[in-house]
Amino acid sequence: MKKFLSGDEAFAEGIRLAKPAIISAYPITPQTIVVERLSEMVESGSLESEFIHVESEHSALSCAMGASAAGVRAFTATSSQGLLYMAECLYYASGGRFPIVMMNANRSTALPWNIYGDQRDSISQLDSGWIQAYAENAQESLDLALMSYYIAEKTATPFMVNLDGFILTHTYEEVDIPDEEQADKFLPEFETDNKLDLENPKNMAFSAGPDYNYIFKFKEHQEMLNAVSVIAESEKKFAEIFGRKYSGLIENYKTEDAEFILRTLGSIAGLCRETADKLRAEGKKIGVVRLRYLRPFPIAELVESVKNAKALGVLEKNISFGSEGTVFTNVNSALHGAKLQVPSYNFIGGLGGRNISQSDIENIFSAIENGAERVNFIGIEVE
Repeated sequence: MKKFLSGDEAFAEGIRLAKPAIISAYPITPQTIVVERLSEMVESGSLESEFIHVESEHSALSCAMGASAAGVRAFTATSSQGLLYMAECLYYASGGRFPIVMMNANRSTALPWNIYGDQRDSISQLDSGWIQAYAENAQESLDLALMSYYIAEKTATPFMVNLDGFILTHTYEEVDIPDEEQADKFLPEFETDNKLDLENPKNMAFSAGPDYNYIFKFKEHQEMLNAVSVIAESEKKFAEIFGRKYSGLIENYKTEDAEFILRTLGSIAGLCRETADKLRAEGKKIGVVRLRYLRPFPIAELVESVKNAKALGVLEKNISFGSEGTVFTNVNSALHGAKLQVPSYNFIGGLGGRNISQSDIENIFSAIENGAERVNFIGIEVE
């Protein structure tokens, strides 16, 4: 069935099909529509779930952890300051190996106060132990809602799906909604041994000294790396059932013969591809790589995609103050590890929701080709 839905509404439809037993909700712009739609589904009976309206984002994730520890599928959602308020709980959830799914509507962080979209909120939490994916459009948002549970539950690792605030969360597109039978075939009922069990008591969320804590963190890291193969497995099964194919951790666009490649993530990727087509029509060998996942980070895939390039750029809606964009740092680490000596340039834009135009992206490709400063703020001249 096809409907005209916003990114938020599409994601809510995906969660309805995943059938979480507990939804812990606290509203925050531009995420609110997700939990509003889910509350309506619970009220109408189209989703059989316990909808719990908590008093804060910290409580929302705490509630989801409690639900997972009780042995049921759980969901929550947030954005910006709400995600930062949850920060303590993010580490509890990953360390406790609770396969919670959370939708984050990417939004600028204060101050100045701003409700529009950039990616500093989620990127600030890359080290929290959560799988992180970044959707480009409403259809991918719905599909990730389903795949995220499959991946989280196979790896015992919580999953954060990120949607660009307003540009994706509030933009309407035609979306194909799978039927319930298809969704049930893809996503099995939730089963876990990592739960409270009165018949078979066990310690959960316990303390560990230096020796054992070290081992727990190593295992957490290993399972994040193992998520790469589970992501591939989930996408293969998804394509067999729903007919839509995804490309793993990254998506390459005309990179095979590209001399100059731009890497980016989120909804801006579509405009980058359009710009690449325009420049290719003018005879330039241009390519685009969209990072679909930042954790686990696609080291091998990124290296393979640019090994023949003359230069590359990273466009991101994020800055690590006093350094450079965090995505850029991760990309350069991958290149350095592979001993690839490719000139790379960082382009910071979209902070606080500031528009990135096609002419901006054309200028970025020109800068990649002709050379630029290591870190560049789009539209700002630095003397």
